[in-house]
Amino acid sequence: MELIPIIALIAVLLLIIVAGYVKAPPDRAFIISGLRKNPRILVGRAGIKIPFFERVDKLYLGQMTVDIKTEQSVPTNDFINVNVDAVAKVRIGTDPSSIQLAAKNFLNKNPEQITQDLQDSLQGNMREIIGTLSLKVINTDRDSFSDQVMEKASRDMSKLGIEILSCNIQNVTDENGLINDLGMDNTAKIKKDAAIAKAQADRDVAIAQAEADKAANDARVTAQTEIAEKNNALAIKQAELKQEADTAKAAADAAYSIQEQEQKKTIEAATVNAQIAKAEREAELKQKEVVVKQQELAAQIEKQADAEKYSAEKKAEAELIQRQKKAEAAKYEQEREADAKKAQAEAQKYAAEQEAAGIKAKYDAEAAGIAAKGKAEAEAIKAKGLAEAEAMEKKAEAYRKYNGAAMAEMMIKVMPEIASEIAKPLSQIDKINIYETGDGGEGGAARISANMPIVMKQVFDTMSEATGVDFTEIMRANTYDAKVNKNVNISGAEVSVKTEEK
Repeated sequence: MELIPIIALIAVLLLIIVAGYVKAPPDRAFIISGLRKNPRILVGRAGIKIPFFERVDKLYLGQMTVDIKTEQSVPTNDFINVNVDAVAKVRIGTDPSSIQLAAKNFLNKNPEQITQDLQDSLQGNMREIIGTLSLKVINTDRDSFSDQVMEKASRDMSKLGIEILSCNIQNVTDENGLINDLGMDNTAKIKKDAAIAKAQADRDVAIAQAEADKAANDARVTAQTEIAEKNNALAIKQAELKQEADTAKAAADAAYSIQEQEQKKTIEAATVNAQIAKAEREAELKQKEVVVKQQELAAQIEKQADAEKYSAEKKAEAELIQRQKKAEAAKYEQEREADAKKAQAEAQKYAAEQEAAGIKAKYDAEAAGIAAKGKAEAEAIKAKGLAEAEAMEKKAEAYRKYNGAAMAEMMIKVMPEIASEIAKPLSQIDKINIYETGDGGEGGAARISANMPIVMKQVFDTMSEATGVDFTEIMRANTYDAKVNKNVNISGAEVSVKTEEK
């Protein structure tokens, strides 16, 4: 009998436990109130309520989306009516104080009812913020706009136990289409910036291309310059070798000529001097011809270079005038191309000048060789004349040992040769122009013909003075053999002459 009350008490306790057992999910708060002054809050855990004495209320703790729209246009700080569409993410705070505040306002309400209650408050906060900002700031700096809305609304929402997670501006419109105009302005600006950027890029490409062309042209000019220098050095070396060879040949020829001419005993010193003067004049003439050819060639090359430069400049100017009609962005490229062509024309001129310098050096070397050869020939002729003069002097010394008759005979034998040498200059005259003075004297032709006996007489007088024999008297006789019969025997240094009267 004593066990019945205990069993009944246990049964009652089990009934209370079974009937009052509750378990709250993580996204909802179960609030048990009734017996205590402060209600118990269950979030994600289980609890027991006493039936008939306590009750359980539910509060939604999940995330909720509130659509914030301005039902009417709201003027901005610059008095432009705009419509703003935003979305806010909110939830009830998880701390006990926030849950107690929210329980007073949103207890046992579903999320739709809670967001509808919060919508008016959030819209009012957003309208207040719109009135403090300009249209450009609202449209361009939406992050700052949404931050200000969240900051303004958080103070009001915290009084309701609501926590604002985020606020995003979805759309901004105005009644007069100013935003579209700003967009068109920005579009035009962006297009302009893009066009400028493209023009600058094209300019950079043109500059890079021009620099590359310039570098290539400089390398080409440098290579051509080195080639020209090498060719000039080769030409100079060849000229030096040729000059040495010509000098050696001239020396050999001179030695051969000296040896050959030593065997001849009949050429006079006057002929030697005439040949020396002629050789010197010919060398000078050849040098002048080389200088004239060099000047003609230099003038021709310079004229050709000037013509090519003028043609290139005129062509560049024509292309520049034609391209000035195009877009301003392409103007810079045309100028660079004109500069590049001008630089190319100058490079061509420089190459032509280098080529002219090389040709001039070549002709200078040839002229030096010719001069050296002429000088060698002159020296050879001079040496030859000196040798002949020395031989003649020895011959004259031998003649001094002869008597007058023998010497006279020998001089008479060479008289035809002397007469031939005297007449030789006249035989080389191609044409004679004689101008009479009208003074009543003899004519020019007569004076020329009369000059021959005078010259012969002077020769006879000179021979008479040299030998002591009166050649005039001898010439007056019928024959020389009729007057003298000679017999000359030369043996070593002794000379005997026998003469007899016929």
